[in-house]
Amino acid sequence: MKKILSVKNLSVSFETYKAEVKAVRDVSFDLHEKETLAIVGESGSGKSVTAQSVMRLVPMPPGKFVGGSIIFDGEELIDKSEKQMESIRGKEIGMIFQDPMTSLNPTMTIGKQIAEGLIKHQNMSKKDAHARGIELLKQVGIPNPEKRINQYPHEFSGGMRQRAMIAIALACNPKILIADEPTTALDVTIQAQILDLMKQLQEETGTAIILITHDLGVVANSAHRVAVMYGGKIVETGSVEEIFYNPKHPYTWGLLGSMPKLDQHDEKLKAIPGSPPDLADPPKGCPFAARCPFAMKVCGEHMPEHYELSDTQKTACWLLHEGAPKVEPPEFVNVGGSKVNG
Repeated sequence: MKKILSVKNLSVSFETYKAEVKAVRDVSFDLHEKETLAIVGESGSGKSVTAQSVMRLVPMPPGKFVGGSIIFDGEELIDKSEKQMESIRGKEIGMIFQDPMTSLNPTMTIGKQIAEGLIKHQNMSKKDAHARGIELLKQVGIPNPEKRINQYPHEFSGGMRQRAMIAIALACNPKILIADEPTTALDVTIQAQILDLMKQLQEETGTAIILITHDLGVVANSAHRVAVMYGGKIVETGSVEEIFYNPKHPYTWGLLGSMPKLDQHDEKLKAIPGSPPDLADPPKGCPFAARCPFAMKVCGEHMPEHYELSDTQKTACWLLHEGAPKVEPPEFVNVGGSKVNG
């Protein structure tokens, strides 16, 4: 499959009155056509800043690119002007934001918000954009789209607002769709519908998807590959099967172990003890060392390299060094007891 996005050694910081916060540190990943890459990690791990960097939506100042490159479809995005980025956002790269209520304009009808991108990027007339808006609302499963297109965001339920956001993001058939925690504010039933919808639309349009989430349950049936982020760094990448059934990083073990199990309803949820690192003063070595039950002296002093375990799986952990003690991962119950991405 053709590589459509290549992020290499990306580092992004924020200047605060106290210190420079190193939010994203030396992050690299690729995205291929028709693929869904999930970026997973707890709050503050750098997931959303990474996604916003691809869209060049990081506010500067206080944010700044410290290093690295973002190559989209053969072109470097970091060097582009704001005007050049405006022709890419919405047209080539679409984004679904975390909270549709704050992302949608409350003073404009849903139809006008869909039409904006079509008129700007596709040079459509207002009439054609309106007709295309009805098609899009129908495509994302909003009933009675002819009526709904003239309504305002507050007249939509949470799930319908998220569907409207997807319609806006997909209006110009972008090559990449970035979904930043697209199901966070929704109940479980609606979450499943939104994820199924994204999967279905990807099959129909071929759009590549970057899915930002803290929820591994969301990843199991939605992604092809997973990048696990912690402390501003990617600590493990692999196919969904590798991450769920053969994870090698203790942080990934902790994430999987903290998931609720359907058949163990009497047990307490397992939490990862400790707190995430302070990215204003990040650790020299592995960012997870202070919370890792298997940490060795070298973990706190030097960042491990990424060990290539297969064509798709890479893990940054000193436990994979040939001289490290052998550690068995905890036993996990497979998600729902079913195969992933099925």
